[in-house]
Amino acid sequence: MSTIAVVYFSGGGHTHLMAEAIAAGVREAGHTADLLRITGEQITAGRWQDDVFMARLSTADAIVFGSPTYMGGVAAQFKAFIDGASSAWFVQQWKDKIAAGFTHSSSPSGDKQGTLLYLSINAAQHGMVWVGATDMPSQYQGKTDGINRLGSFLGIMGQSPMTMDGSPATLESGDRLTAELFGQRIAAAVERWTSQKVAVPA
Repeated sequence: MSTIAVVYFSGGGHTHLMAEAIAAGVREAGHTADLLRITGEQITAGRWQDDVFMARLSTADAIVFGSPTYMGGVAAQFKAFIDGASSAWFVQQWKDKIAAGFTHSSSPSGDKQGTLLYLSINAAQHGMVWVGATDMPSQYQGKTDGINRLGSFLGIMGQSPMTMDGSPATLESGDRLTAELFGQRIAAAVERWTSQKVAVPA
């Protein structure tokens, strides 16, 4: 059984719901999901640090990165985590781990692609193996289940209208199902990768 870490920041709760759905898909596939939520309390004088958090990431077989899209990119809290995690980069601690990404915004576009690009570049910097999404948008299959309704393949996207009344965050049913299927896909990718990975001479 593999462990798949889902590390994310969530401001309004929507990205958290996506993370939970991904974790549900991982567990349905028979693997362990480790949800790691970034908080502002981990940031002191602009620097993110959490040694326990980093230790859990170092032992994971895969890391799924998630952030809401704010102003066309990742949230500041998530960027602080990325910078703080550069300690893992110096020793290539995450090299050859499976990686994937997800994001959410209140607009159908919201320039979410920029966030996914950043997440994939960060994974490449760490020498990770990126896994994208493969589910065809449901409308092209004559379905109405809303799977991959935003047509994203680099990673998955969610979208919910902005609410200003303090009501609890919700996810479109199609976005939730997309996230669950993504968790299953990542789990399958980890199975293939760990079963076929062989030592490569330095």
